[in-house]
Order: sequence, then C-alpha cells, then structure tokens
Amino acid sequence: MKIEQIYTGCIAQAAYYIENNGEAAIFDPLREVQPYLNRALNDNAKIKYIFETHFHADFVSGHLDLAKKSGGHIVYGPTANPEFEAIIATDNQEFKVGNYTVKAIHTPGHTLESTCYLLKDENGKQHGIITGDTLFIGDVGRPDLAQTMADDLTQEKLAGYLFDSLRNKIMPLSDNLIVYPSHGAGSACGKNMSKETTDILGNQKRTNYALRSDMTKEEFSKELLEGLGLPPAYFPQNVMMNSKGYDSLDSIIQKSNVGLSPKEFEAVANQGDVVVLDVRHEDDFVQAHIPNSIFIGIQGNFAPWVGSMLRDVNQKLLLVIPESKEEETITRLSRVGFDHVLGYLKGGIAAWEKQDLETSSIDSVSPEEFAHQFTPTNMVIDARKPNEYEAEHVNNAINIPLDTLNENFLEVPKATTFFLHCAGGYRSVIMASILKSRGIHNFVNIEKGFAGIKKTTIPCSQFECPSTKK
Repeated sequence: MKIEQIYTGCIAQAAYYIENNGEAAIFDPLREVQPYLNRALNDNAKIKYIFETHFHADFVSGHLDLAKKSGGHIVYGPTANPEFEAIIATDNQEFKVGNYTVKAIHTPGHTLESTCYLLKDENGKQHGIITGDTLFIGDVGRPDLAQTMADDLTQEKLAGYLFDSLRNKIMPLSDNLIVYPSHGAGSACGKNMSKETTDILGNQKRTNYALRSDMTKEEFSKELLEGLGLPPAYFPQNVMMNSKGYDSLDSIIQKSNVGLSPKEFEAVANQGDVVVLDVRHEDDFVQAHIPNSIFIGIQGNFAPWVGSMLRDVNQKLLLVIPESKEEETITRLSRVGFDHVLGYLKGGIAAWEKQDLETSSIDSVSPEEFAHQFTPTNMVIDARKPNEYEAEHVNNAINIPLDTLNENFLEVPKATTFFLHCAGGYRSVIMASILKSRGIHNFVNIEKGFAGIKKTTIPCSQFECPSTKK
C-alpha cells in the first residue's frame, strides 16, 4: 500500500499521504499545504479527501487551505461540529481513495470527536491504522484537553471513554496492523511517547502501558492522569482556530514578511503590546540583543516553545531573524497560530548596532568556569523537565522547568545572584531572556547546560558524574 508519513520534527507531528489510481488523501495536514499538492501533482493524482483525526490543539491544521486549493473534501469523525463545510463521518463509514478503502473508527477519549482511520489496500487487506492522538507509540493521548467543551466533561470521564475506545475499537484489531500516530516524542499531547513514529499493533499491545489487558478502567485512569502537567496555554486557542477557521497562510506571509529599518522597527516596538522575538542561535543572542526581547531560537523546538511561553496567539510580534530565514520563521509561527507578525528587523542586529541603538547581553560562563566559581552555598536553578532533573542534577539545585516559569515566577530569587542552566543551553537562554524582560538580572547563564556540567567536578545527585568515577 502506498502511504507516506510526512514528519515535522520541530512540532513532533506526522501527516500522512496515500495515493492510488489517480486519487489521493491527506491525513492531519500542516498549515503549509504546498508539499501535499506537489506530491499529488507528481503522482498525477487528485486530492479527494482531507481526513482529520480530531480538532488539533498543538498546531493549526492546513485542512481549509488544502481544501480550497485542491478541491478535496474535509472529513471529521462523529460529533465534530466545525463552522465550515465538512463531511461528518459516521462510525465505521468507509471512503474510497482509488481502490483503497479508508474506514472511520470513532475513538472518543483524547477528544469527543477523535477518530482513527483503518486503511485497506486494493485487495481489501487491512494494512494499517492512522490513530491520531488516540494511540501513540508507547503512550496514548492525554484526556484533559476537551474538558472545557461541556460542564460535566472531566478528565476522568474522558479517560474512561479512552479506555473503552482502546479496548473495544483498537485492541481487537489484527496484531499485524501498522500503527501510524500523529505525534512522536517531544509532543505535549502525551507524556511518554517513543522516539519511534510507527510500530506494529501487536507490539504495542505487549509493550504500551496503556494497553495492558489486565488493567481496570480505574487503574488506567489513575496511571494515565498521574504526572500529567498542565497543557500549554495556547492549546485551546489552536482548537478554536481549527474548528472555526483562520486566515490563509498565503495572506499571513504576505502581510508579515515586511522588512523594517532599525528606526522603523524601534518605532513599532515602542507602540506597546508588542513582543520582540529573537529567533537567532542562543550564542548570538547572549552576545548582543535588543533590550527586553525574548529569545526562542528556530534551531530548537521553536513553535511549541513560542506557544508555551508567549501563550496568546493574538500577541503582536516583531522578529529578529537570521538572514534568509524570514518566510520560514513566519510559517513556523503560523503552525501554532501566531499570525500577528508586524515585520522583521532588516539587516538584523548588525544594522541595529550600526545605528548606535542600545543592545543588551546575558552574563554567561563556561561549565569549567562555573565549576571554578561554584561553592555549596551557590544557588542554581535548573530549567529542565522534572524527569530530567530527577535523573541527574547539581546538588541542591532548584528545579523550575521552563514551561512552568509563568506559574512559578515568584520562586525566582530577586536579590541573590544565582546560576541558571538547562540540558544544552537552549532553554536556559529562553528563561534568561524572559527574566531580563521582567527586570531580573541577578543571574549567570551556564553555557552548554548540564551536558557541559557533567564533564566537570561539580557534585551531582541521582547519578555519578563521569568526572568523579574511580
């Protein structure tokens, strides 16, 4: 069976393309739809359907633009109620794509409309199942994202729906089916996803904690909800965009891809309610940046961090971008619904400095210098995730995960100088930029993060530092 997984690592998202006998279908497309149109054109095929597994929370889907440009029909599962034209499939309804068959299987739990799509080849043989956020490799979808849809809809009730969907709809299927999920490791739509992006269903039945045959519904709910952090603040806003509609990506790029001179940039920045977002490498930001700007580099998990830290998709943005990365940056922001870019700094930070405009920097030290300066009385803030911190950390370090900074801001010391680090240097600079923008400057960033610290003589807990091994 001809099926292609189109994986986008920065948001850990998988779309799928199938084609047979001159007809094609796309499942869970990203907002930039030209790659899908190009695939169909190369196959001399017409896109017949755009299948959505649910109203996505972590990214803005490309279903509307793709339908408009291809003429394909948007398909959602039962109970979906979009504010645009779409086919609302019934449970077990089948769709033909060439000689292939796509069967909609309603699997509520992650959301009420969540639907998986069983794929059959031209001979009617079951090949695989596109599971959306119902079943991941090593995990299942979090059941707390649709709670606001109804007053009596709790995460416990949704977890119960998901338990039933998995036991009654997914687990009875053949062990030989290939599982094609919508996300892999790094997505906030689950908590324990594998780095693998496909697997055989039989192997998931054996290894996925959520598919244990001896698990009760109560045990499933408890284990699924345990340790589940708050979803990123932008998730509900993306759901609304996916269900209600949005501006086309072409129009977003056209209005946002505007170069501004340093003086023009400064004038817009001073209008208020505008965030200057610097997307260069963290090493460049540390050396020189526009005062009060926020760093989130495009070389990392850019879009999810923008959504998590800036929180409001309606936030007006000005961009400081590496040369030739303008359209890429605007496109990647649009993936999570941040469509209000007012322009970018033409000529970058070099042009800013040529005008003798003010810049700022971040105090940073190498891991070796940190080890030289460190004493047991020094305060250290670790910006990594709790599981990273629990596995290994500097003795007495305080864990304030980057994605919880807004909620835990009062825990940051305002007078005592402290050291700040993450795993490799990316997240700590994001945190440093936010702290500086809020008037906190009493810290020193550790370059290369914990990866560099481990190579020094700094005492660590929960593991044996390589430098201390005998």
